[in-house]
Amino acid sequence: MTVGRQPPPPRPLSWRHGYDRATLRADATAGLTVAVMLVPQSMAYAALAGVPPVTGLYASIVPLLVYALLGTSGQLAVGPVAITALLTASAVAPLAEGDPSRYAALAALLALLVGAIQLLLGLLRAGVLVSFLSHAVIVGFTGGAAVLIGASQLRDALGVEAARADALPGTVAALAGALDETHLPTLVLAVGAVAALLALKRLAPRLPGPLLVVAAGTALAATVDTGVRVLGDVPAGLPLPTWPAAPLEDVVTLLPAAAAIAVISYAEGISVAKALAARARQRIGDNAELRAVGGANVAAGLFAAFPVAGGFSRSAVAADAGARTPAAGAIAALAVALVAALLTPLLSTLPYAALAAIVLVAVVGLIDVGEARHVLRTDRAEGGALAVTFLATVLLGVELGLLLGVAASLGVLLWRVSRPHIAELGRVEGTTLLRSTARWPTHRDPRVAVLRVDGPLHFADAARVADALRALPAARPELTAVVLDASAVSGIDASAAHDVASALAELDDAGVEVHLATVRGPVRDVLDRADEASLADHHRWHATVEDAVLAVVDPPSPLLAPAQGERAPAGLV
Repeated sequence: MTVGRQPPPPRPLSWRHGYDRATLRADATAGLTVAVMLVPQSMAYAALAGVPPVTGLYASIVPLLVYALLGTSGQLAVGPVAITALLTASAVAPLAEGDPSRYAALAALLALLVGAIQLLLGLLRAGVLVSFLSHAVIVGFTGGAAVLIGASQLRDALGVEAARADALPGTVAALAGALDETHLPTLVLAVGAVAALLALKRLAPRLPGPLLVVAAGTALAATVDTGVRVLGDVPAGLPLPTWPAAPLEDVVTLLPAAAAIAVISYAEGISVAKALAARARQRIGDNAELRAVGGANVAAGLFAAFPVAGGFSRSAVAADAGARTPAAGAIAALAVALVAALLTPLLSTLPYAALAAIVLVAVVGLIDVGEARHVLRTDRAEGGALAVTFLATVLLGVELGLLLGVAASLGVLLWRVSRPHIAELGRVEGTTLLRSTARWPTHRDPRVAVLRVDGPLHFADAARVADALRALPAARPELTAVVLDASAVSGIDASAAHDVASALAELDDAGVEVHLATVRGPVRDVLDRADEASLADHHRWHATVEDAVLAVVDPPSPLLAPAQGERAPAGLV
């Protein structure tokens, strides 16, 4: 066994080895618990996505079975989630033009495209691409999307007819124009459902709050004629595989949204899967998870559903209920299939206000104020990217918000890359102070500066380093020598070698002698190949910073100095 080599990630269905009755009992308990949450939540998220609520049940059957076959996380609960539902509505609504059948076909096509992109990325082992979504961007985007999701549910909570909008200003304007049409029984039902969900979550967290609210709301609407809007006839039966009927131009139009959902849904699922796997001392495969959720989305598209992902709340419930393997998701899917086949007539009087209440309470947890404060306190630049992402998502919509958030994050990265850290070692109130050694006493000579560049040198940051070196003679006229500590320079490219060599040559011309210390092997090789005159004097290359300073303050006899062009080999690795 090679030292340091990590064991291979788990493969699909590897959990079946050693599967016993105890594991089955644990998975069955977790699966049924998740199903109790999944039935009302999936219908609520389907309404959020703009498709018939029964579509949420379809999205919770075959996709979950596919994930059980391909996935590696024992606790991840795949299915409809709020963010992908919102992204679906944002992408599909402008194309559907109010046609329900076309809307459903486009939502299914979107799921197919999302799954195809995820499968392709998984086969290319490109799961690392999700790293371009920084933690700050995810926090900002999730919070902004939660605000939009909550605002979009207010029309059902108020019982008004208001146009959908992609961003908060449009939603607020539409709601403001319809406030005088508020249906009081609907509002009372929605407020009561929210209060009940919050109370159950706080006082009896083990009870299935969403299911109890759905049951109470359905019973109330069936026995009391309040005039609240209900689901109506819900078709019974299981979905059959169909290919979404959509022209090629719709495929091209939906591709950008599909790519965004593919990355967002994977990022959401993999983050919670890794957190739960660490708690359970399990391992998951990044690219295997990408392929698994891709397969689940392809299944969603083929079975008349919409994009799915791993959800935070249901996954946490599954873990707490004892889920051990992906079989828990398969058991949840079978339970939902039973509801879709036999119990949908009972859902005909389910109020939309109850579904809106479920979504409103669910998205509150997506606004992580504590984590936003932590990011802002820890790193202002990352905090700026978080703020840009949040505001852009709320004010411009989810797609532009995500795009601007990624752009802001990459901008922060480029800004940092172009501003390398340059430290002067031991400088105290105008003096240079390096540690004492047996060979070399403490040095306080202000004529010598010892500089260390932290990080690799390349075309984006070398000019800044070169300018800092060039500015030394004017800023410190007493300076006669510079020791450049290269121990933290892990790499250098041709452009950087040229810029640094040019600066060193100018320092030499200004009477400031430059010495290089602790140059790493790869950097040394590039500098050799650069063949710059200012870098050719290898007697100015030293194994340690102490050797370099001693060479300046106590130069060796010319008889002992290395010949021109000869390298001092010790320590140059």
